[in-house]
Amino acid sequence: MGHDHSSHSHGQRAHTEGHEHGSAGSELTDMDVRVRALESLLVEKGYVDPKALDLLIETYETKIGPHNGARVVAKAWADPHYRQWLLDDATSAIASLGYTGRQGEHMVALENTSQVHHVVVCTLCSCYPWPVLGLPPVWYKSAPYRSRAVIDPRGVLADFGVALPEDVEIRVWDSTAEIRYLVLPERPQGTDGWTEDELASLVTRDSMIGTGLPHAPLTSPDPS
Repeated sequence: MGHDHSSHSHGQRAHTEGHEHGSAGSELTDMDVRVRALESLLVEKGYVDPKALDLLIETYETKIGPHNGARVVAKAWADPHYRQWLLDDATSAIASLGYTGRQGEHMVALENTSQVHHVVVCTLCSCYPWPVLGLPPVWYKSAPYRSRAVIDPRGVLADFGVALPEDVEIRVWDSTAEIRYLVLPERPQGTDGWTEDELASLVTRDSMIGTGLPHAPLTSPDPS
């Protein structure tokens, strides 16, 4: 990303619920404009089927990309030493699983607890941890989300179907070109003894952004 958030110190990136924020910025970045122009040209020339392109993008948004992050979360749930490493040095801990690359050079993990819930936004454009979450969803890049997530995070969570107790503090973190965040959601109850593969199946993309929660286990896995 080309924009510069360097004027913000690390301590200023977290906004507690109710904090006012400035302009949401332009709705489309230069990269967005170029991508849309290229997409329109390819469709116009008949090289790309729009429906196939939409399906491919959706797959990377919701399945392939978030699968990496789910593996990170599951390992942190299952391995206390890895969890601490992730919280202390997320970039190295994530890289140890082979998830590196552009948009993931400087990662910070935010742990949700029964007292604190973290939500990630990029107020200026759409900075997003591609190596662990894939492509950012459309709503993440939208001006309404980028502005409301800071001003009314509890209302935004309600829009996503997440209702938290009033005594839970909501902290909003502004992802930047320098630092990107991965939310470590709370491990669902009833998953003692689950393998990392089984735990990963409960992790959702939105739970790693903070706008959702992990799936609740429907049944205990077969011990055989």
